[in-house]
Amino acid sequence: MNPEHFAILEEARRSLPDGFKVELSGDTIVMMVSPSGIHQRNLLVVRRQFDAHAPAGLLPSENTDLISPNVGKSRNPDLTYLPDDALTTRDNQVPAEVAAIAVELVSPSNPENDWVGKVRDYPLMRIPLYLVIDAREKAVTLFSRPDGTKYHRREDIAFGEAIHIPEPFDFELVTTGLLPY
Repeated sequence: MNPEHFAILEEARRSLPDGFKVELSGDTIVMMVSPSGIHQRNLLVVRRQFDAHAPAGLLPSENTDLISPNVGKSRNPDLTYLPDDALTTRDNQVPAEVAAIAVELVSPSNPENDWVGKVRDYPLMRIPLYLVIDAREKAVTLFSRPDGTKYHRREDIAFGEAIHIPEPFDFELVTTGLLPY
């Protein structure tokens, strides 16, 4: 995407009212409403486990814009882990390629954003791991091994099982505490 075109879309995205989570995917502006209590609870259950295994120098961040102007993408994962120095900005934007993982809890009102748009966008944005928690389906999916165009590995489990989260975290994510919608 032309960087000037991306800048125009980014300016439009920033001018939208507060209370919405807003992302860019090519020429599309994606708006979402604030999450539910179950969404927030499930995010906390997952985040506590990641926090316990995050290596020194990686910090958790919720609602930070990961931007890739060269591919025309600006996404805002529910949770990501970023190098400490990436968060020393007054802005809410960081280059997507510095993210260690993107974690998304599927929205019941817009599941295709997480299952289609972000599965397409995150490998283009050079995000090495993408964890999808779908409380509608009681399932967790980990995408990994991106090549810059797509993820080459997908692992699916049901709530109640554990899934291995690879380096730099290297732990078993336990899903027994997750609640379905």
